[in-house]
Amino acid sequence: MTGPNLATRVGAAIARRRPPSPPPPASPHEAATPPGTPSRGATTPRDTTRPPDTTPSRDVAPVPGAAVGRAAGPAAQPALSGQPPAPPPATETGPDRFSPAWALAALRHHWLFAALLAAGLVLRVLAIAAYRPALIYVDTLKYLYGASPGSEPYGYMWALKVVLAVGDLGTVAVIQHLLGLAMAVTLYVVLLRRGMPRWAAALTTAPVLLDAYQLQMEQTIMPDVLFEAIVLAGLAVLLWRPVVTVRFAVAAGLLFAASATVMQLGVILVVPAVIYVLAVGGGWRRATSSTAALVLAFAALVLGYCAASYARDGHFWLARRQTITGRLAASADCATLHLSAAARVVCPTPAQRALGPDWLEHSGQSPLIANAKAANINAGHAISDLNAAVLGQQPQLVVASVLRDAARLFALTRDQTSGVTPIGRWQFQAGYPTYPPWVSVCSPGSYIPGNCMAAQVAVQRRVAPVTDLLIRPDGPIVIGVQRQLFGLFRAHVLNPSYGGPAQVDRPIAAFLRSYQLDGGYTPGPLLALCTLAGLAGSVVLLRRRLPARTRQLGLACLLFTATAVFILLAPDVYEFSWRYELPAVITLVPAGVLGAATLLSLRRAARADPASPHPASPHPASPHPASAHPASAEPASAEPASAEQPPHE
Repeated sequence: MTGPNLATRVGAAIARRRPPSPPPPASPHEAATPPGTPSRGATTPRDTTRPPDTTPSRDVAPVPGAAVGRAAGPAAQPALSGQPPAPPPATETGPDRFSPAWALAALRHHWLFAALLAAGLVLRVLAIAAYRPALIYVDTLKYLYGASPGSEPYGYMWALKVVLAVGDLGTVAVIQHLLGLAMAVTLYVVLLRRGMPRWAAALTTAPVLLDAYQLQMEQTIMPDVLFEAIVLAGLAVLLWRPVVTVRFAVAAGLLFAASATVMQLGVILVVPAVIYVLAVGGGWRRATSSTAALVLAFAALVLGYCAASYARDGHFWLARRQTITGRLAASADCATLHLSAAARVVCPTPAQRALGPDWLEHSGQSPLIANAKAANINAGHAISDLNAAVLGQQPQLVVASVLRDAARLFALTRDQTSGVTPIGRWQFQAGYPTYPPWVSVCSPGSYIPGNCMAAQVAVQRRVAPVTDLLIRPDGPIVIGVQRQLFGLFRAHVLNPSYGGPAQVDRPIAAFLRSYQLDGGYTPGPLLALCTLAGLAGSVVLLRRRLPARTRQLGLACLLFTATAVFILLAPDVYEFSWRYELPAVITLVPAGVLGAATLLSLRRAARADPASPHPASPHPASPHPASAHPASAEPASAEPASAEQPPHE
């Protein structure tokens, strides 16, 4: 506090400590002044009967204990005679916001989320301690050693190079765990800004924080966690304000394009983003300009990446296009198909089809490869003929196969089933998981990497011919790099700068495995309810006139639901893997919670005034965080803004 008010407060404090003195005799002028009128030249004290202005900022969520109303103090009062206007009291609000008292007040205010965040932090610390330096999967070698070049975008590889320049694989795992916590915080803040009550926003983050499959992926050197974080950042940018401005549209477009450079799946996320921007509206000019800005920013980054890829590798792409050969072969009914002689040779038997798309497309024992080699025919031509026949004669079987796999997400339990990528690859193990010949752990002591890899391959073919998963004790890690599919493997010890030998804390690993297998994941029926609620909440937007709060909740529900549909269903077209279902915790769960809130808000609004229609609200004012409003109350800024009013940026 500065200026006359500071002098007044200091004088008042001195007066309280000084013994009272008799008042001086009144002057003639003061005697004629009516009671309660301040004398000329005196400072008018603050009116303590009027409550302070506690209107929260549009950009900062109010926290109990923070002095949100002090900014309206001296700056809001009229300037005194002969005094310039007082400057904003930045010196008073700054220290209070970061003081221990403010932190404790915020902790009490958001106690449920703080408890969940603490539990998530403990689980992540246990995962880091259990598996060192980190978990290495088959596809990890693409990013560490450039195996199968061109099969994946380079975004994650570049990120790894930056981190590994100053740390090791353990450092990468720590950063990925921090990204998991950051995603929970981001999701919580976004939901509060959309008017959700604190308890609902906190519970929505529980799957991100506590799902063991999410934890296992964060401990694994794979791009999925970085991809999730970038996608959620793009969603948060779009939802940060009720109206998507050009600047925010550009930022979201760049983020979604960046996700496509990490995992090629991100290239389709521009579609739900465009759907959301058009649904927000704000007049055709604003909707058109924001949509164009988002698409152009997205295209600029993606095309720039493709141009760099062309200059480096001679290919204008994000990565090689993944084929649906495995899906078509697994769906084919060879007994009723009209096939060429070559396609008949590679068409799988029912027993082979039961092993699933992943095995059919990537295993050297698949009939698509082994039979063609044995018959000395061109495998590429034979597979092309088979694909064309299945698509032309049995499309219904392909669609049924995709939908059957998509429905697995809603199963009550997560068990290993035939025809699906082994779920054990995404579960914590009692020892260090290996996948010979790609990843092996040798016995400590003197060894030759090639001999160790060959010995582990022999064991794997005997005890785990389908899953390729072996659980090994501690020891040096040997990796086998394959430059092309079905090519030769070159064995060598893991780069020492990436970390030391594999080390597993068995008691902690056993606890994590027990936690995961005994229910430490997001239940399938809950995800099914979230899907239904998300779809219902999105359909509410088809109504012509909606209350401002209901519309804002419905728009957020639409964005999360549309993103979930694209990001979860697209991989199922190729093959089902529990790895590809992980984004459900950041898309499908928030969609369901927002959908339920949308329906509840619409019902309460109808009960409050069933006779009169609700005014349409194409541009509602920016909603304040839910911390200031209970779930049943309308935000204080529910009045729609005029179409001509520019948004606050």
